[in-house]
Amino acid sequence: MNRLKVHRFWVSGIVLAVVLALLPSSFHAVRHLETATRVEGSQAETVDRELASDFHSPFVNRVVLVIQGLPPVNSPAGEQALGTIVSAVEEQPGVSAVISYLQLRDPIFLGRGGGSFVLIGLDSNSGPVELLIPGLHQCAHQLEAQLRSTYPKVKLQLTGEVPLNFDLRRVSAEDVRHGESLVIPATLALLLLAFGSLAAALIPIAVGQLAIATTMAIAGLLGEHFHLSILIQNLATMLGMGLGIDYTLLMVSRLREAIAAGHGKAEAARIAARRAGRTLLISASTVAIGFLALLTVPISEIRSIGLAGFLVVGVSVLLANTVVPALLALLGPHINAGRLPFTPKLDLHRPQCVGGCWRSWGRRIVAHPWLAIALSGTPLLLLAYQATRMDTSLPRGDWLPAQAESVQALNTLQQMGRSGVVESIRLIVDLPSDSITGSAAGWNAIDRLSNRLAADPRCARVLSITTLTSGDRSYLDDLSRQTQRTLLSRNGHEAFVEVLPKDSVSLREQVDWVRQVRKIGGPALTGVPDATLLAGGIPALNADYQTIVHRHMVPVTTMVVVATLIALLCGFRSLVVAIKAILLNLLTVAASFGALVLVFQLGYGCRWLGVSAGTGSVFPLVPIVTFAIVFGLSMDYEVFLVARVLEARRSGFSELEAIPEGMAQTAGLITSAAAIMIAVFIAFTLGNFLVVKMIGFTLAVAVFLDATLVRIVIGPALLRVAGDWNWWPWGLSRHVRQSIPSETRVSS
Repeated sequence: MNRLKVHRFWVSGIVLAVVLALLPSSFHAVRHLETATRVEGSQAETVDRELASDFHSPFVNRVVLVIQGLPPVNSPAGEQALGTIVSAVEEQPGVSAVISYLQLRDPIFLGRGGGSFVLIGLDSNSGPVELLIPGLHQCAHQLEAQLRSTYPKVKLQLTGEVPLNFDLRRVSAEDVRHGESLVIPATLALLLLAFGSLAAALIPIAVGQLAIATTMAIAGLLGEHFHLSILIQNLATMLGMGLGIDYTLLMVSRLREAIAAGHGKAEAARIAARRAGRTLLISASTVAIGFLALLTVPISEIRSIGLAGFLVVGVSVLLANTVVPALLALLGPHINAGRLPFTPKLDLHRPQCVGGCWRSWGRRIVAHPWLAIALSGTPLLLLAYQATRMDTSLPRGDWLPAQAESVQALNTLQQMGRSGVVESIRLIVDLPSDSITGSAAGWNAIDRLSNRLAADPRCARVLSITTLTSGDRSYLDDLSRQTQRTLLSRNGHEAFVEVLPKDSVSLREQVDWVRQVRKIGGPALTGVPDATLLAGGIPALNADYQTIVHRHMVPVTTMVVVATLIALLCGFRSLVVAIKAILLNLLTVAASFGALVLVFQLGYGCRWLGVSAGTGSVFPLVPIVTFAIVFGLSMDYEVFLVARVLEARRSGFSELEAIPEGMAQTAGLITSAAAIMIAVFIAFTLGNFLVVKMIGFTLAVAVFLDATLVRIVIGPALLRVAGDWNWWPWGLSRHVRQSIPSETRVSS
């Protein structure tokens, strides 16, 4: 036994040493995380790759510098000021090319109200292009200061996909800091109420923080080699606090029971680790399954969330099963340090009024199971019905953070009538049989395509080799070499066509337009039978994103359900318990989706969450991500309850007695853990990142419904209805003892 104890402490020491060694890396992990969305194998990604390889375009990654407060750029004074700006920008490190009214005398650069813009190409060969944004910001501020003496109202701002991503990274980091500043005090208060001592309350918080830091450190190391999203930071913080505290709460609760039974501190820690350890492994496996399923979706954001969740679960359960028992063995009765007045000491059994209240509640449920199911199930079914109204297209309205410079600049572009420069559709047309500039057929094909797109009422402007030359090949030499290189591939058979939508065209309409263009196809649009057409740009990326998510929703759902069913069968060796848990989880998920629809999509009460009006839809990633997370989190409390009911049955209790006994031992733990989890998730609904708001809200609602109506009403009632069938076929095959008189039974 002593050798076993020494071995356990060595394992705990090694785990703690590794975690502490990783801590320094967690502070720099965000540098290696991206805000750009990558949809692997999509047309949008293919377009960007071909623009870089076949066209050698310097504008694959580009920034829009929005200019206000200067004379019109087609005036002598405006042209001189624009020249100063362009010269300074061209000298910036990482700038591959610049196009403005000086290089291309096109009316596209003449915005309403006298404003203009400059297109800045970024070189991605030296590293992530987001790293170039701070230098461009500094350059813009210096130019503002330089020009302000002559033009007091001058304003230079950056926007475009890359600056927007950069600002989203900053907003995400601010949301995490704000969330943590709210979560930690609230969590500490709830833990103090649950345990009554500062030492006991600090242990779960420390485990949660270690789980977050370790996850971020590992993600940062992986981010040097793989494309990982900044959403890891938000999800790791939310789930790390929630799961780390949940698992540690169960372990400390088990220690409390062992100490109350009269065991010494070392023996109590061993008993806690043995009894809670198996439950934690079953629980963690069901949570991890959902995150592993997300890794099958070829979208960087969703895969990153899957990775973050899997790492958080793994680290949390590892710490709870190794470091926490060792720490509890060392502390023993000293876990009462910092005890609050009027609260029970942890070496005393939980007050009978607490366990007795839950035992009485369990007996009422057992006595009237069908009434309990009807009263609790009806509102859940009504809420779940609302999920059928869910729309997973892009939300309407201005949901980008308004305080970000890039968002303000985008709004300015919209006022100028030029926001299509950011939201353009990028087309690559390949004519295998014709040279575009060397044959009339090839030239006419691109001209035909350009004219057809320009005639669409959603189009503000088409930029192509034919539109910039007014359809006359003789004007081709008037275009700069850089412009020709951007619009024509080296082999002369591919053309780049950029379509700028009108400012009134919404993101949804842009996505629909992309799908229509792809459906019509290159042959119909160009009149050339063997022509091919690829669509890219932000609207195409959004279309590809939605298509991939919809295509993977059913496979991911099926994978999670089947794998969870297998894990539960292995853990409890009972078919009925496993199926019941799956059905209850599906009900919880559907009800939480219904709440999401009512609050965000339809707008009921959304102002309380900082959203001015209903969004009309939810982000495509929210349903698939929250399903994977909610399904696992909901299973946590099911595992806690069923494990204790099964333990009571194996100790000799009848089914009628085991259910109230299991509730007496776990209902208080479930409500305490759920309250902490809800506090964590609610804190992240108060930030400025709308997608995180939606995820946090859905998780908070799911945990609330699961820990109240589902696990302490419907779940026990269904256990009562099924009776001994709960444990068929092998649930009770081991350690079943004869029933003993109820008055001699003691809770262990």
